[in-house]
Amino acid sequence: MFSSAPIALNLQHVQHRIAQAAARAQRPVESIRLLAVSKFFDAEAVAAAADAGQHAFGENYVQEGVAKIEALRARELEWHCIGPLQSRKTALVATHFDWLQSLDRLELAERLNRQRPETCAPLQVCLQVNMDGGATKHGVAPDAVLALACTVMALPRLELRGLMSIPDPSDDPQQTLAVHRDTRALFDDVGRQLGLPRWDTLSMGMSADLEEAVEAGSTMVRIGTAIFGARPVKPQAPEGAA
Repeated sequence: MFSSAPIALNLQHVQHRIAQAAARAQRPVESIRLLAVSKFFDAEAVAAAADAGQHAFGENYVQEGVAKIEALRARELEWHCIGPLQSRKTALVATHFDWLQSLDRLELAERLNRQRPETCAPLQVCLQVNMDGGATKHGVAPDAVLALACTVMALPRLELRGLMSIPDPSDDPQQTLAVHRDTRALFDDVGRQLGLPRWDTLSMGMSADLEEAVEAGSTMVRIGTAIFGARPVKPQAPEGAA
């Protein structure tokens, strides 16, 4: 029989980590949102986290996420697409998700703007920035963020909210902290130039680097393993990039 107790306890532990990190950084804990990353976990696990008070969930794979959104629609949860997005799946994101955190090119933005239903609030979006230049990673180069942001902010069915980043894995917390600080500096600089009323989301930090992200100024941490446990074995033939 499925037990929600481990998930509830894990959530409490993660929230404690966030609170401790916020205190060390002399930040109000309310300034940091928790996004529970539920990829490869089923709707029952998401429901258990929701029962424990978690409201916002992140999905890397669009079709997997849509199935959970449909299964849990009565709960009115907040859903974020956080994985690389293929052009052929923009309609699913535009129709079903509340947020897209991985926007990295104008073509996708224009498709999402056309496909977002008028009956829905504008899709909330973050630009994914490849801050440390990893050759195999998705994301906008730092020097191209402002130009893309200026274009996206003019699209009426999207609302630009900030940046998302994923540093390269490192065994050195100080190296990770430095990348997060560079991302925060870029976030502040672009925000000053755009002058948007709600440029308020800096999404960085996962289970392994939550503390460094909070110290650098993250406003949203994306936590999967520390909440749901080790992920199930990835399917042999997943749908690929989101």
